[in-house]
Amino acid sequence: MSTTTTVETISKPNIGVFTNPEHKLWVEETTPKTDQVKTSKGKDLPEGWVTVAIKSTGICGSDVHFWRHGAIGPMVVTDNHILGHESAGVVLATHPSVTHLQPGDRVAIEPGLICNNCEPCLTGRYNGCEKMAFLSTPPHDGLLRRYVDHPAIWCHKIGDMTYENGALLEPLSVALAGMERSGVALGDSVLICGAGPIGLITLLCCQAAGACPIVITDVDEGRLQYASKICPRAKTYKVDITLSPEDAGAEIVKTAGNVKPAVALECTGVESSVANAIYSVKFGGKVFVIGVGKPNMTVPFMRLSTQEIDLQFQFRYCHTWPRAIRLVQDGVIDMRQLVTHRFDLEDAEKAFETAADVKTGAIKVQIQSEVDS
Repeated sequence: MSTTTTVETISKPNIGVFTNPEHKLWVEETTPKTDQVKTSKGKDLPEGWVTVAIKSTGICGSDVHFWRHGAIGPMVVTDNHILGHESAGVVLATHPSVTHLQPGDRVAIEPGLICNNCEPCLTGRYNGCEKMAFLSTPPHDGLLRRYVDHPAIWCHKIGDMTYENGALLEPLSVALAGMERSGVALGDSVLICGAGPIGLITLLCCQAAGACPIVITDVDEGRLQYASKICPRAKTYKVDITLSPEDAGAEIVKTAGNVKPAVALECTGVESSVANAIYSVKFGGKVFVIGVGKPNMTVPFMRLSTQEIDLQFQFRYCHTWPRAIRLVQDGVIDMRQLVTHRFDLEDAEKAFETAADVKTGAIKVQIQSEVDS
């Protein structure tokens, strides 16, 4: 596997994957321009920045949502907008002030740019930055491009890790943040709601953490079969949408061998799924919501109250990349089976159609650009 790249190899135009308020999706040229990347060699970059050739980018559910629906809560697509925030690539050029990176370094890109001045930043919870510029969230363009300029501090070295795994570090970071804040411990009984990419990566994390028993739920049998494939000891429960939350909770407990979950990691954000989780956990348990849902939802308040159940939430992640890199490099977490479809950058429209269609069986779709072996 080659680990060096020079600016002299740059030839193809810089293209990006766009959407707009009319829900169109297309690929066209964007910035930085190829000639600029070729000739600058870092001297025209802002202080502390680098230029990266993006090699692999995963399609997140939020990318599909911004394309299909134009908004997630208050985050609204109002103009032509570049998608993508799960990316890895190789450094092409560095500003002279950057000393810890050099051309040829493989990096995974953390997509949130922070102010370093507000209380969340200063207290070490920068995911709550009051001036966060999170790439791919409107109005901040994303990483689904051939070349991007990015602050070096948010480009994490991945050594000889594949670009594909490097791009998966972003959803792994979501799962790791959930594991840390929810407090899942060795021997805890755990429920995971949703067998999409985040749910499946959370399953891998719970397996590595020694949770038992583990139950994972979904409405799709194919995804549950996938969960069994990557974690054979996990117990699966196909959600029956005709059941009340009380009955669904009882069925989940039965699936776990009549062991009530200590922690439920809710990865869908769907109101009924949150309710199912609340009716499944034990007295004094926790329902931790990782998934993103609608702006307002109804929850069974008295069930939470009388059972002293903690209902807790998560927003992105904070300082997870170093840990995620170690877990993948040491083989503790193996996410290779999660990538089911791969497309060239030029075929991004087909990639998004595949990711958005449940009939394709897609788990994680990646868009790749001149990836080596």
